Amino acid sequence: MRYLPLTQPDRQAMLSVIGAATIDDLFVDVPEAARLDGPVHDLPMHASEMAVERHMSALAKKNLTAGEAPFFLGCGAYKHHVPASVDHLIQRGEFLTAYTPYQPEIAQGTLQMLFEFQTQVARLLGTDVANASMYDGSTACWEAIVMARRITKRGKAILSAGLHPHYVSVSQTMAKFTGDVLDTTDPRLVPEMDLDRLIAKIDDDTSCVVVQYPDILGRIGDLRPLADACHAKKALLIAVVTEPVALGAITSPGEMDADIVVGEGQSLGVGLQFGGPYVGLFGCKDKYVRQMPGRLCGETVDADGRRGFVLTLSTREQHIRREKATSNICTNSGLCALAFSIHMTLLGEAGLRRLAGVNHAGAVHAARRLAEIPGVELLNTHFFNEFTLKLPVEARPVVRTLADRGILAGVSLGRLYPGKDALANGLVVAVTETTTAEDVETFATALSTVLGEILA
Repeated sequence: MRYLPLTQPDRQAMLSVIGAATIDDLFVDVPEAARLDGPVHDLPMHASEMAVERHMSALAKKNLTAGEAPFFLGCGAYKHHVPASVDHLIQRGEFLTAYTPYQPEIAQGTLQMLFEFQTQVARLLGTDVANASMYDGSTACWEAIVMARRITKRGKAILSAGLHPHYVSVSQTMAKFTGDVLDTTDPRLVPEMDLDRLIAKIDDDTSCVVVQYPDILGRIGDLRPLADACHAKKALLIAVVTEPVALGAITSPGEMDADIVVGEGQSLGVGLQFGGPYVGLFGCKDKYVRQMPGRLCGETVDADGRRGFVLTLSTREQHIRREKATSNICTNSGLCALAFSIHMTLLGEAGLRRLAGVNHAGAVHAARRLAEIPGVELLNTHFFNEFTLKLPVEARPVVRTLADRGILAGVSLGRLYPGKDALANGLVVAVTETTTAEDVETFATALSTVLGEILA
């Protein structure tokens, strides 16, 4: 991209057109405390390329990465083994450089891949149809809420206490611009999902109920009574899945009559990647497909009867009149969707079920072993590969101490819910097929030692 400098008269002319006196007027919505009043402190004004490389390498060495230590982090981002063939295939030129199928007739490979992805996601989520992916799980969650508003013509969404707080935060940010009312609460350290409390909140103004499955504490519940309660009030049930591998072992939300099912697909094919990019999953019942955001690839035949693929539905603002668009998401996470689809294809249904079984068995073993430690209580009665422990002390300093000793011991609820004393002792632990029995024993021994030191 060429650098096109502007003169001061050029800038002033542009500002006058948009009605701003100075460039600073463009940033009035940014709080002053968040603005820089000069260069970033403690950074040199310039350095040589070699010096920067050395400095950045030294900083990188301070990281404790997932593959270098016993790893029990989860809460929406999971360490699974990704076959080397996934990375090999997504780096093929025809996939790596493809952006979006603006001209379907010359993008048949991309469209076919997305068609296969949609099929896999719909089967996984238990929905009639799925789109060609979203940015990530949190934005897919919000898109589902605003989709429910369009369908029901109501503006109140009830968000389960077990919904990931980052998903809640994204939804609250977006609701500021739409006027949606979000009814939220914090989770309680109880063994089961509090579905009865959700059901009691549903009224004639409710557009949808959003529930995570398994939820942020790893709990699993039967969503059928909640779906029935939603439908009795003509509201929609939205289920959020942050660990898709779980659906190889437990009943899918679509099978329990959820209207919209969204989720994060990172676990399959994508990897942790320091937090992104990830891939959002989005499926729904067939009767709501016209309100589904994003794009939908379909299969057809050409004039000669040959199989072909098309963009059947595209509701983004770049393809239709902006006021008619259902979403401003301007692309699907194409490369991550491809990685997801390749991994799913390599596994197949039987492989996914076996993988889920390995995850669950490992989590059961870890939960039992950790619960043997004096003062440690296992919260969950039903879980997949993630569960919550109640420690006898605040979990955050325990996690930090274990990290200093080379063990990534889980996610403290005090980190997810700062200032909530009732949750401070909670520790969410995730176990996948990459976790060994030795890792579990190392964790258990170290946790016992650290708790003993703190309580002494």
